[in-house]
Amino acid sequence: MKLNTAYNPKDVEERIYKLWEKSGCFNPDKLPGKRTKKFSVMMAPPNITGSLHLGHALENTMIDILIRMKRMQGFKTLWLPGIDHAGIAAQNVVEKSLRKEGLRRQDLGREKFTEKMWAWKEKYGHIILGQLKKIGALPDWSRTRFTLDHDYAKAVQEAFIHYHKKGWIYRGERVINWCPRCETGISDLEIEYREEKGKLYHIKYPLADKSGFITVATTRPETMLGDAAVAVNPKDGRYKHLVGKFVALPIQNRRIPVIADRGVDMDFGTGAVKVTPAHDVADFEMSLRHNLPKIKIIDEKGIMANTAGPICEGLKAIECREKVVAELQKFELLEKTEDYVHNVAFCERCSAKIEPRLSKQWFLKMAKLSESAIKTIKSKETALHPKKWEKMALNWLKNIRDWNISRQLWWGHQLPVWFCKNQTGVFNFQFSISKQKKGKNKIKDDNFIVSLEKPKECPICKNCEMEQSVDVLDTWFSSALWPFATLGWPQKTADLKTYYPTDYIASAREILNLWIIRMIFSGKEFTGKSPFKTAHIHATILTKEGKRMSKSLGTGIDPLLLIDKYGADATRFGLIYQNLGNQDIRFAEDAMITGKKFCNKIWNATRFVLLQTENFQFSIFNFKTISKLKLSKYDKKILNDFKKTKKEIEKQLEKYEFGKALRKLYDFFWHDFCDVYIEKSKQQSANPKLAKNTAQILFYILTNSIKMLHPFLPFITEEIWGGLKSEGLQTDALIIESWPK
Repeated sequence: MKLNTAYNPKDVEERIYKLWEKSGCFNPDKLPGKRTKKFSVMMAPPNITGSLHLGHALENTMIDILIRMKRMQGFKTLWLPGIDHAGIAAQNVVEKSLRKEGLRRQDLGREKFTEKMWAWKEKYGHIILGQLKKIGALPDWSRTRFTLDHDYAKAVQEAFIHYHKKGWIYRGERVINWCPRCETGISDLEIEYREEKGKLYHIKYPLADKSGFITVATTRPETMLGDAAVAVNPKDGRYKHLVGKFVALPIQNRRIPVIADRGVDMDFGTGAVKVTPAHDVADFEMSLRHNLPKIKIIDEKGIMANTAGPICEGLKAIECREKVVAELQKFELLEKTEDYVHNVAFCERCSAKIEPRLSKQWFLKMAKLSESAIKTIKSKETALHPKKWEKMALNWLKNIRDWNISRQLWWGHQLPVWFCKNQTGVFNFQFSISKQKKGKNKIKDDNFIVSLEKPKECPICKNCEMEQSVDVLDTWFSSALWPFATLGWPQKTADLKTYYPTDYIASAREILNLWIIRMIFSGKEFTGKSPFKTAHIHATILTKEGKRMSKSLGTGIDPLLLIDKYGADATRFGLIYQNLGNQDIRFAEDAMITGKKFCNKIWNATRFVLLQTENFQFSIFNFKTISKLKLSKYDKKILNDFKKTKKEIEKQLEKYEFGKALRKLYDFFWHDFCDVYIEKSKQQSANPKLAKNTAQILFYILTNSIKMLHPFLPFITEEIWGGLKSEGLQTDALIIESWPK
């Protein structure tokens, strides 16, 4: 084999990837030889709106390293890829494109808008999967799944019906995160908190007996129009004499009580707070403890309702604030204002300010499911790695609330719920925190049925064509089924039997609770087994200054640009080299430069070894032959160093210490092999008695190093391997060559 004087990744990478695809060896059904052990991984499905970022590149490079190593070690390996329909994120992107045409989704109607969504998915849905090919990711593309595929949708409906039959799904009213622009409830993950400079308003509430005032502090004076009480801490001596009395709510002129509640922070503001149950999560829970009314004053569009009174009806919330403040000043009830910096919630998708709002939604009871997940984690059926994340997960599970699984979107899994048109039904839901875990919530909601198919006849009124619920399921409800629904569940398929439970999954820390934990309790509930043996919470890549990367702020780095600049192998090297198990990675492009230099070192070392071995013929993979050779002390040292390195990197990869493994391999190849042994081999090769043995050891170390380097640097190693046609190198592709023994 003759190599070019320099390695150019642009001449190699596309050609090599096509070779892998043509070989079909990413498909476990096409792997050669008898493979009795399996190793399976599910790709975290990227959104159909997404493009590759450094987090994706790091996560999928780690998985690719494991899969390539396990395949070479003789495992039947499955890495299953796919994409997520991405609910609110995808709908928001398509709505933005419509607005450029002067249209809203309401102008199209649900059916036509859904057609637009599918057209978007067909055009852009697989972009990120194509980009993953650039980084060298090699999952089984023939098994690619989408969370709105017909079979997957049936699995989601089956899950909903299963929970409903167990009495774990119900409709209820609770304060949720509401986006007035998207007009839907959203999950905690879809919220972005931004620090804002605002005001803290100190408002005097006159006592009803006209004996004085109690002053409350708030950042949102407009919501006082929906107040149901003023609350103080029962341990606060300043206000004990006022508990049980009433105040006259300014502007609204309603009598509301002064209550004592342990949830009040005595150090915030004046130590007395206004309670607005319909528009604040903490206030809502306080209202349950004290049986307070819940008055909605802000509608689903963020507009003040008629319950806000004539002063603000029809205004936006911020406009109402100005009116309320002016009115308070008019009656000398605004004691003072002061500058106040606080975190404000915004919709991550559209940047609208979140409006906490009382809303009728569908909930999944979490008591039994959380118990199941806790047992799974504590028993190590699923290990969280690093172990520190176990405490965080268990804490969330122990304090979990019932899960709001419904969304007011048009894109997603529509609830298999059918309503009677002629029967409004009785809706009387009382949510009790103290009774929540005992499953004793009082629910009566009898105008619907749950069914996979539309009923031919309404069983309620016997005389209408039933309408399906307009709500869709939270994206995380469907993605919680990912590890087994992708393998054919609820059918008992061969893939489900062979590859489930899976062995490993990688995830960013921000979706530990929202996705990883939900997959755990879903897997236990529907299959009796946890969906993966290890959940690896990997590092987050930050800027050099330690801040989160942001495309909008210009601090994000496109990995495709790095690949174009340095090559895929050098980019993979740079990401993994910096991944030393810390919680965060402060990204430095210097590591890519190091990776590019290392690729050149491998290339040049290969060229040297080929020159030294071109005049010899030997059975290079007869390892017993190596041990029978007459070895110099340098031969013995490099063989011993190789043996130690092999054991260490295998051990480190089994512990998911990718960066440490790469650094060990880098040090061995660059320093032990190139700097020391290759230099010594030049002297030995000049001795006719040592020349052949030296050539054999050079070739032995090179070829086996190439094998171990392959999971990290797949393109350059595959290119080198493709030209090594010496005796013993008979495989067509390095990806199916055996791991060094």
